[in-house]
Amino acid sequence: MAPMALALILGWWLVAASRAQQLPPPSLSLHPSQGIEVGDNVTLRCHLPRPAAWVQLCQEGGFTPCMKKYDVQDMAVFSFAVTKWVHTGTYRCQYRASEPAETSEKSDPVELVVTDHCFSPPGISVSPTGRVGMGANITIRCRNSYQGATFLHKDGHSAPIQQQDSDGGGTATFTLFGVTPADTGTYRCSYHPKGYPFLSSPLGESVTLEVTPTPALPGRSEIHNWVSPASSTLDSVPASSSYAGGGWSWEHPNSQTTQHPMGESHGNLVLAVLRVCAAALVFSLGVFFVLSARNLWVRRDGSPAGEKVK
Repeated sequence: MAPMALALILGWWLVAASRAQQLPPPSLSLHPSQGIEVGDNVTLRCHLPRPAAWVQLCQEGGFTPCMKKYDVQDMAVFSFAVTKWVHTGTYRCQYRASEPAETSEKSDPVELVVTDHCFSPPGISVSPTGRVGMGANITIRCRNSYQGATFLHKDGHSAPIQQQDSDGGGTATFTLFGVTPADTGTYRCSYHPKGYPFLSSPLGESVTLEVTPTPALPGRSEIHNWVSPASSTLDSVPASSSYAGGGWSWEHPNSQTTQHPMGESHGNLVLAVLRVCAAALVFSLGVFFVLSARNLWVRRDGSPAGEKVK
């Protein structure tokens, strides 16, 4: 009797576990996703894969009470005004299905971050500047007065495209490898001060990147990417630069094509040497023929046949 009861309990547990695994989790989205300030209204939408008896939205840490919606078909909408700093944080949602009566796993987390104008906007710089060829590596540096997480934003994107912890000097370096025309756009920075993960600075000034379909010239990206981490500004490289030891040069796409002065002087020198050698060869041949003719006449005048003729 005991083995049969144990088998029934185990079978019921396996059925319940399989049903729970088959219940897909919901997805959660925040609107607006950035630039939220105290007093703004926000909306969190919990998207359901199936109808639910109830949907619950909770903040991790429990600073604010959970919110519930009942008899939801495909989406539960939760809206409220951000009036206190305790409204910031990480949110998740989950639902309970009507049939089978099971509760889903929680959704992926969504962070509600509030912009605080007490923090100064970060600075930004890009290297190289101006138009760049396709395939180049672009360095964008963000600077602020606080340590913490730094974010790189691109206009048109609802979320940051890159994130990085600032170094001790409050500077974060982002690299866009092998850029394409799709990377053309306007970029800005923001940061979360250390110890305040859900407070953000305002977006800083912008830089514009324009990528042309023309491939980047060899060596250009490497030259521009050599930036000292201790420097607060990017080192600039002129539009036209040459390496005296190797005899090569590259030109900025906006600059006019110019001849390398070393190549021009070298070509003139070679031409002058060739002319001197040719003149010396002609002179040497002339002297040789004159001396040969003179020796021939001397031998003919001193021969016995010449005496008989006389």
